[in-house]
Amino acid sequence: MYAALVARRFMELRNSTWRLMVKRSGLLTFVVLTIGLLSLALGWRAHRQGQFAKLKTELKAKGDSAPQVSAAARPGGQDAIVLQRAQPTIGTVPEFLSATVLPGRGMNVLQITAYLPHKGEVQLLASPSLDEAARLMNGSGMDSAGEASLEMGGAFEVPWANRISGAAPPGGTSLLTAWHGQPLTLPLTAKKYNGDPVSVGGLLLRRGADSVKTNAMPDGGEAQAIFNAGDFYGHWISQTEITTSVQLSGRALELQVVARNTGDKPEPMGVGWHPRFAILSGDRDRATLRMPSAVRAEVRDRSSGLPSGRLLPVAGTEYDFTGRNGVPLGRLSLDDSFVHLRPTLLESGPVAELRDPGSGYGLRVTAITPSIKAMRVYAPADEKFVSIEPQFNYDDPFGHEWPKEEDTGMVVLQPGQSTQWTVRLEIFPLTLDQLKR
Repeated sequence: MYAALVARRFMELRNSTWRLMVKRSGLLTFVVLTIGLLSLALGWRAHRQGQFAKLKTELKAKGDSAPQVSAAARPGGQDAIVLQRAQPTIGTVPEFLSATVLPGRGMNVLQITAYLPHKGEVQLLASPSLDEAARLMNGSGMDSAGEASLEMGGAFEVPWANRISGAAPPGGTSLLTAWHGQPLTLPLTAKKYNGDPVSVGGLLLRRGADSVKTNAMPDGGEAQAIFNAGDFYGHWISQTEITTSVQLSGRALELQVVARNTGDKPEPMGVGWHPRFAILSGDRDRATLRMPSAVRAEVRDRSSGLPSGRLLPVAGTEYDFTGRNGVPLGRLSLDDSFVHLRPTLLESGPVAELRDPGSGYGLRVTAITPSIKAMRVYAPADEKFVSIEPQFNYDDPFGHEWPKEEDTGMVVLQPGQSTQWTVRLEIFPLTLDQLKR
């Protein structure tokens, strides 16, 4: 009881003191006004020192650097897929960050970004923005057969890679060729190759996916697209289903194409990839190339790019890129296929490498599948990109220029059979010795 009385008296004393000191004296009002005036003074001081302007500028810069993509940027009428990893806070080695693929355009790998020490995020492929890609990939004019896909990113080429030659009537839009006596009518490429009728890049370039799925993974992600290609609109022999997947991790990009003959006739099948790797430093002369072959397919003439049918050793020539650390490109233009590929000891397949000493990194392309018979290199001397293309088939695989005993790389699929094409792209730092080259 006494404790309760003491507590009650204490509460009455506290309340009376509050009324006396605050409500009657105006102390509360004074405190509130003081805090308000101090806030205004500090704000004015910050304004005079330019802090608000600085913050506004920083926020605007962040907004300007964010990618601006319009809702209409859907190449081939389907949304792009972006596989993405978190950027390392403090990175000491190069790492992949993202891959943008276009299921509406045959799963073209439009862009690959990476983190480079001392440079930050960079774009590894010579490609326009997604908006510009959607504008160029319009399916008409020079893109009537999807050829715009070959001018950017990394296009998958199915059911053959690179060029097929044949006959075409004057003013016609189709090319005629044959496989084992069976006639084939292919789209005539709009771009002229010294007047030779050719069909370039296969029949998947402008095709949209029939189904798409993505998977999140601990160190990246995977995107897969299925194309129920049938007979490729009447251009091929049997019925085909194509499954294409791209898997991103910090150090590697795994690319895979599975082609399955779903028809009732045997069919030839070629697969390739046509990436345009940017030389970020701009110093093409110092960029080095390493190839896994000592044999080159001779080109009949540089204007058409078609082979002569002869295979030439590269030893002692300007086309010898077999050195362990590669050879500088210098001012040499390349539009050549290297065949009879051989892996070195401890490699999981034939390896090609592009190194950019000016940027401190290299890219390694490994042909995992033994059926990959050729690597084509396209590197014009006046451009800042190099295309390294691992493919099943030689250029012009049905051409009469090849000796009968030469395997030109087209895989024959019987009804119900499948073939798999797998390539690994890796990024790596250069050693001090390589940087000095």
